[in-house]
Amino acid sequence: MKKTREQLKQELTEKSVRIIEKLLDWNEDNPTPDLAQIEEVVLKLREEMGLEMAGSVLKGQEKRKPVVEKCKTCGKEMGSKGEKRKVIESQIGEIVMERGYYYCDECGAGVFPPGSTAQGKGGTE
Repeated sequence: MKKTREQLKQELTEKSVRIIEKLLDWNEDNPTPDLAQIEEVVLKLREEMGLEMAGSVLKGQEKRKPVVEKCKTCGKEMGSKGEKRKVIESQIGEIVMERGYYYCDECGAGVFPPGSTAQGKGGTE
């Protein structure tokens, strides 16, 4: 079931608090950092938060997309291969997702919603 706005807000708030705690812990362990060190830790934590935010929102997207029935490549009915783990390369970094994966026995195309059809035998497993 798709999370409500409040549930998603709560999840993201908890994740952001954990990341802020990491910064505060680092700050206590490094009493006299220089600007480069501060920038390094802040950029790393910013990347972590961005990935957490994107992952949380992406998890809800599959619920919005209807179950794949027809292959976009050949038009034949696709079958579910169950939940598969996938690393998604995004502009903000790698996001690991577990999503429903669909496969066409006819042409070998696969789809990992919400994503594009994977071309060729084996899909994107």
